[in-house]
Amino acid sequence: MLATRYRLPRHPIAQLREEMDKVFSGLLSQPLDAWRSGGARPGQPAVNMWEEPERFCVEMEVPGLKQDQLELAVAGGELSIRVDRPEVVEQGATYHRRERPVGTFARVIRLPSDIDGEKVDAKLADGVLTVLLPKSQAAQPRKIQVSPA
Repeated sequence: MLATRYRLPRHPIAQLREEMDKVFSGLLSQPLDAWRSGGARPGQPAVNMWEEPERFCVEMEVPGLKQDQLELAVAGGELSIRVDRPEVVEQGATYHRRERPVGTFARVIRLPSDIDGEKVDAKLADGVLTVLLPKSQAAQPRKIQVSPA
């Protein structure tokens, strides 16, 4: 025997609450640090950043991009990366999936300390943008000699 359940229409306030729960659970499913630090948003490539004794290193995956589609700038303790990925449509093709983002987007990465903007180096190889940001002399650790009293 098949049992059938009849469902009464939900109250509009209950529907609203369920929808709000979905929205907030989606927002909070990402680490809060990503939101505070300007982390990757949907459609943007993620960034890895690490510190070495004399520099900071930043990597961003940008498959298929050419050098002229990237714009980098360093100012005020921030690294700005702007990407312009044009939409390419193959003639006569029927797309079944298009997941790679197109258009222009920018990322601003706060740097933990001052850098020497004149010596910043950026390379694009195998779809990975690597930016090397040397620390300024004042920001580099230095050994202090202790003398006898």
